[in-house]
Amino acid sequence: MFLSLKIKLPKKTARRYPAYELYLYGEGSYAEENKNLLLTGIPVLFLPGNAGSYKQVRSLGSIALRKAEDVDFKYHFNFFSVNFNEELVALYGGSLQRQTKFVHECIKVILKLYRDQEFAPSSVAIVGHSMGGLVARALLTLKNFKPELINLLITQATPHIAPVMPLDRYLTDFYTAVNSHWILKAQDLRNLTTLSVAGGFRDYQVRSGLAFLPRLSQHDSALSVVSSAVPKAWASTDHLSIVWCKELILATIRAFFDLIDENTRQITEDPKKRMSVLNHHFVRHPAKMFEENPEAFTNLTGAFMWITVKGSKWTYSVYNDSDGKYFVFPLASHRKSYSHVYCENSMLVRKYFFNVWTKGYVYNDSSFFLFLFSFLFKVVMLKLLDYPSLSHIVIQVPPAVGNKYTLGCEFFKEDSRTVQLPVTHLFSFGLSSSKILLNSSGLLYNVQLQHFNQIYQAFKIYIDSHCQPLKERKPSVYRLHIPWSYEDSITVAKVPSLAEVSAKLHIAQPHNDSSLPELIIYSSPDCQYEVILKTSLLQVLGQIVRFHAGAFPVYIVSNILLTYGGQLSTLRSTGNFSLELVRTAKPYKVEPLISIVVFLQGFNWFREIWESLSLPEVDAAVLSSQDAWFPLVSLILFLFGTGIAYWSGVFFSASLRLFSSLWLTLIRPTELQKDKLITPRRLCGMISLALVSWTTCGSFAVLIIYLQYLFKVLKCLTFSQSSLDTVNSLKMHITILNLFTWIVLLNLPSLIYWLKNLRYNVRLDPDPCRSTAIILVCILEILMSSSTSEVKSSKLLKIAAKVPLPLSVAMLAFGRMHLYRVPHFVTFSLLLHVLCCFV
Repeated sequence: MFLSLKIKLPKKTARRYPAYELYLYGEGSYAEENKNLLLTGIPVLFLPGNAGSYKQVRSLGSIALRKAEDVDFKYHFNFFSVNFNEELVALYGGSLQRQTKFVHECIKVILKLYRDQEFAPSSVAIVGHSMGGLVARALLTLKNFKPELINLLITQATPHIAPVMPLDRYLTDFYTAVNSHWILKAQDLRNLTTLSVAGGFRDYQVRSGLAFLPRLSQHDSALSVVSSAVPKAWASTDHLSIVWCKELILATIRAFFDLIDENTRQITEDPKKRMSVLNHHFVRHPAKMFEENPEAFTNLTGAFMWITVKGSKWTYSVYNDSDGKYFVFPLASHRKSYSHVYCENSMLVRKYFFNVWTKGYVYNDSSFFLFLFSFLFKVVMLKLLDYPSLSHIVIQVPPAVGNKYTLGCEFFKEDSRTVQLPVTHLFSFGLSSSKILLNSSGLLYNVQLQHFNQIYQAFKIYIDSHCQPLKERKPSVYRLHIPWSYEDSITVAKVPSLAEVSAKLHIAQPHNDSSLPELIIYSSPDCQYEVILKTSLLQVLGQIVRFHAGAFPVYIVSNILLTYGGQLSTLRSTGNFSLELVRTAKPYKVEPLISIVVFLQGFNWFREIWESLSLPEVDAAVLSSQDAWFPLVSLILFLFGTGIAYWSGVFFSASLRLFSSLWLTLIRPTELQKDKLITPRRLCGMISLALVSWTTCGSFAVLIIYLQYLFKVLKCLTFSQSSLDTVNSLKMHITILNLFTWIVLLNLPSLIYWLKNLRYNVRLDPDPCRSTAIILVCILEILMSSSTSEVKSSKLLKIAAKVPLPLSVAMLAFGRMHLYRVPHFVTFSLLLHVLCCFV
């Protein structure tokens, strides 16, 4: 039975953070024993992420408890978890600093629980899911935080590089502070070992490129991997399942137990050992227990038969063999002709190790270990030049009673097993292909993929295998290896068959790296393999969406703003939203200027002028520096934005007309009367909503004025045939309401956060849209009673009609990575509209 024991916090801490709590995980008798908090284990703190629950610690805690039972509780871990009240910290950054400070207090409380124990810990290991991992990294930025309080940090699907949706400046400022600190203080963080595990392509919330630790902070105590490359997992996970994925949890818990120092009974203080353990379980894993100092000499014991193998190729199949054997491969006769030796085995249950032997010295290694369902596959490859003193290779085959397996070894030249396949061009659209035919005479082939180095490239690789018919044959294994990051993927296919492998990247190739991605084919020697590579247009678009979906609101609002400007410029014959969108939303109006600015920023003189004007950096330039941008991306996103704006506008207008019909059916409306722009009643409404914004939540006031505007438009729709001026005014109001809908959506997270925490504090602090909300309230109170007749004769109309274009350009230039700037551009445009009503 799962139980969580709530830890009593100091009164000052509980009063300062009323919404947060600290729990100790427990179940069964273990939970009963720890009721008095007489803890003797190793403390691990779990931090949930965006809208995450403290109960997610159960996956780690349960597996760790079973592992402790296996070793008779010689060592065990105490798993603590923080309840962050399931806050939406990925969308509202105002509470991130508060969470960080609370975690600091929790660490101090946890360590006090062990104060009187014989093996009292001096630090806490942290596991952070999603934004919880970022909060853990932010601990190092606190002034009073002692770095020695944590020595191990494991993050799961944490967006380290940048926020997924930068909806407020508190979020972006928090990221800047954390990443700047880790880059500038990288040398001071060498005693902290950090592992970041990304979910891969199935994680649609946090793309894996964001989960890699910032490149400049990469040092010998930091490691970033994708779950599809983790040994024994070999699979992608979605954003939530990474917390309870059994294979990843087992790898984490095994690593925890291997990190224990027998003398202190706590996690080792040796950074090199910590990294060695993490590499063992999350990168290399030679299918054996971790050994800190493996023995240099091993006695090959047992009354086994010794068999010498002199050929360059060897295969051995056995079933139900009761006698063990040693197979000996002399190397002297192979060194001149071959560069590598490769061995593999496939079996159902047992694990066997490859031993390299020279005059009593045994080198035990494995480079690849795969376990899928009932299929166990293990390989080892050695470069002979790396071991000049080796005289023999020995394969130890223990008795296999009731088991069936196959072993195979071969010596080969690297050049004979490596072929290069140029990838197809991005604009081939899958119509052309690159092909290569492999008449397999060996067990291994490397297909190097030339010119495959950018994130917007995506391919389908088809591997058609033709083999001689056999009753039993091991499946073929295809491994896509990306040399500059740990993001490999595995595909297992029956033989013969047509297998499909998706080839796309999480991060682009670094500029100082010249290595090539490889498709490694673990083949059968009597098979023929045809490798066909084609550009996948759908997956290219998928990559664009994966990397830039967060910028869609900017492009949609930009299109609506252009439409709004077009309606102002043709006010005497105002068209409806859809027609005006088609007429005005042209990418050539906005994209060239941004591209020119990005180009000029490559020159020092222009950059100096830009900085002297205190202008922020163009987002496209930042994305280019991160290798996540190319010119056509913006055009594609703009067209996506146009399509979404068009159909959302059609749906929005249709919905308004439907609701107006219901309004007319249910309520007999009075005749619409023309009001003055400013009345005492309207002034009272402005002041009231401004006070609501200032004393409670800005987005709440925005929502109220939005609903007021909505009801006003619904009421106007019932009189839409009254006069030409009314019809034109209504079309303008629908566009403004459409524009304002996106502002409400962008500010919605802070409203949700405020509602969830209303019982703790009536006022949202900090509030990302308080000042903007006050201005919008005043603007919309006036606009909802305005008409086109008041604007037509305005001296400012020409300016108001032309301003949306440069505002759209500025929005795309500075809003892609800063969504919270979008309402500011819209507000300025609406403010000019209000002035047109008076001037």
